Amino acid sequence: MREESYVAKNLILPGNATAPVTRTKRIPSELRRRRINFLSEPNWHKRILWRLKEDSQFLRSAVQLAFVLLCIWIGIEFYLFLKWGMSAGTENFVSRPPGVEGFLPISALISLKYWLQTSIVNTIHPSALFIFLAIIIASVVLKKSFCSWLCPIGTLSESLWLLGEKIFGKNIHLPRWLDYPLRSLKYLLLSFFVWAIAGMDVPAMAAFIDSPYNKIADVKMFLFFANISTFALWTIIVFMMLSVVVKNFWCRFLCPYGALLGIVGWLSPLKITREKSTCIDCNLCTEACLANIQVHTAGRIWSDECTSCMRCVEVCPVKNTLTMKTSFVKQTIPNWVFGVLVVGVFMGVTGFAMLTGHWDNSITKEEYAKRIQEIDSPLYQH
Repeated sequence: MREESYVAKNLILPGNATAPVTRTKRIPSELRRRRINFLSEPNWHKRILWRLKEDSQFLRSAVQLAFVLLCIWIGIEFYLFLKWGMSAGTENFVSRPPGVEGFLPISALISLKYWLQTSIVNTIHPSALFIFLAIIIASVVLKKSFCSWLCPIGTLSESLWLLGEKIFGKNIHLPRWLDYPLRSLKYLLLSFFVWAIAGMDVPAMAAFIDSPYNKIADVKMFLFFANISTFALWTIIVFMMLSVVVKNFWCRFLCPYGALLGIVGWLSPLKITREKSTCIDCNLCTEACLANIQVHTAGRIWSDECTSCMRCVEVCPVKNTLTMKTSFVKQTIPNWVFGVLVVGVFMGVTGFAMLTGHWDNSITKEEYAKRIQEIDSPLYQH
């Protein structure tokens, strides 16, 4: 069982003064959340299933790991495909994995606008479009959940600051006067890309989609990291080092994808909701928040930084005080249901693309072999 009492921090004193006083609040037994002893289940597979259902962070970690392994598998397949292409066909042929197009967000944005204006799904990088749609739809329905449940960069970023927390005991929290300007950078980057694409008409988009550069943009991307320059390598190292000491540095300040999903996430009917009447002001939710949101003072979490990671819900010691719900239906969404929905929406949209023939591209094996061989030509520079 959880302890019956928790300490409220930074209480407001008469005269609006604050002081580091403490006051213990007791939780009535009928409101206290019970702590589950998963080790009480002797069968390991039942224990895992039980924990996946009851422990949102165990479920989220499992989903993150599965998606990271999927991305690694896609990377291995793409490497073997590229190895075949570079060998002029002397190596064994391995099919190109369409999932690699998930790392082509610019092509996906152009494909989305082209599709909206022409009703045509381009056949050069069709899976890029549907992966992008899956992420957008998940954000409309489930807020910015892609970032904390599925995104491999988000998983890496989270792992780095958790490592920093273990090494140094805490992470650096930037002051507001610095945090707000830095957070605006990702929106400036997003605005640049949106502005550039907004100025393209249908012929310009069609020309880009069918251009030699776009046809092997995935190959160019792979080679960029395989033959990375010293400057680019050190830039990545610096970002990783900053992510160790500043929680989610890349995601919070620089990721334009996250900026877009944060904006789209405002449309989501599902939001973390705090029941003020039962809240004991223990601040555990705020301390657990990945995005440094002041959860313990909010009614509903509208912040564009909220990624629906459910950490705050998991640590709350009082029943039904922090929940995921809509404003018009008071029924709480169980943690495991939310996790299933995140995965289900993504798999549903990408599965639809596979079933309808919009997953594999139209570039032939022979065309790939030719273009990969001449990739250093000016034809493929951009």
